[in-house]
Amino acid sequence: MVTLKDIAAEAGVSITTVSNVVHNRTSRVSPERVAKIWEIIERRNYVPSMTARTLAKDSSSIIGVITHLTVQNLGSTMSDPFLSSFVEGVERRTREEGYFMMVRSVEDSQALDSLSRSWRLSGVIMTGMFQDDFFEYTRNLNIPFVLIDSYIDLPDVYNVGLEDEKGAYMATKHLLDNGHRVIAFASPTIQPGGVVEKRFQGYCRALEEYGIPFDPSRVFTQEITVEEGCKLGHVLSRRPEITGIVASADILAAGIMAGLRQKGVRVPEDKSIVGFDDNFLSKLTNPGLTTIHQDIERKGILAMNMLLAQIRNEPVDTRCVILPVTLVERESVRNLNA
Repeated sequence: MVTLKDIAAEAGVSITTVSNVVHNRTSRVSPERVAKIWEIIERRNYVPSMTARTLAKDSSSIIGVITHLTVQNLGSTMSDPFLSSFVEGVERRTREEGYFMMVRSVEDSQALDSLSRSWRLSGVIMTGMFQDDFFEYTRNLNIPFVLIDSYIDLPDVYNVGLEDEKGAYMATKHLLDNGHRVIAFASPTIQPGGVVEKRFQGYCRALEEYGIPFDPSRVFTQEITVEEGCKLGHVLSRRPEITGIVASADILAAGIMAGLRQKGVRVPEDKSIVGFDDNFLSKLTNPGLTTIHQDIERKGILAMNMLLAQIRNEPVDTRCVILPVTLVERESVRNLNA
């Protein structure tokens, strides 16, 4: 493997001079010598090691995409289609800007501290954060960070979010407009100040507009996996009075549809369902899933742009961006008015 020492020996200069050229510190190096060093670097396919970059810059050029979860939920998050689409957007920008990306789930502040110290992260993008002790620890790490889908309302926090309440309102209203009056809401545990709570509020607002009393027995909480959704589908198959279902994520909706099918309940003939996200699963279900669309990849790109601006001390137009949602109609909702 070619080293800085090899390049310096062939160019007849010091290792420090080669290092300065590699890191674009060329104010004291003649243009002729810079050109000669780069010719040798390219001809010999020299690639600076990550360790050398880290020591030179006191950072690793690594961007951490961090999810704060407990141990029992780690697997479900890493298999979530939302995360894969989001990471695709972040990865595109990191690649374009010469950074690297690390995707990790962490349980607590100690794990985050170990991660940031070991890898000297240049910045962090955090998903699903609440205003708790873990957030306060992250805030005090002195590393640039951007939150995703967070409802922490502080003036110094950067966030890329979504019209969560509006999206669930649109999903529920679509079912109501199609004649459904007994509608279930399916989601993970509803925590105060989070995305799921906002979507639940949208569900409740639509019911209230139609004069339908809220019934807690129609709210079902389940982990967001196809397997857990399938179990919930079995439960819902025993509730014939429920004709409509609002699922807080497409992966949950897909599982519910599979579980209903296993019990002989047809979609949309017997039960209608609307998802949330419009990821690839919504196009693979049979029938196709009516869902709320969000541009997940764009969310990742915007988050990375915000983070880069902080790293480079560049101005940012706004610290909080809220992306719009739209309803995508497919075949999973039956019109009971017809």
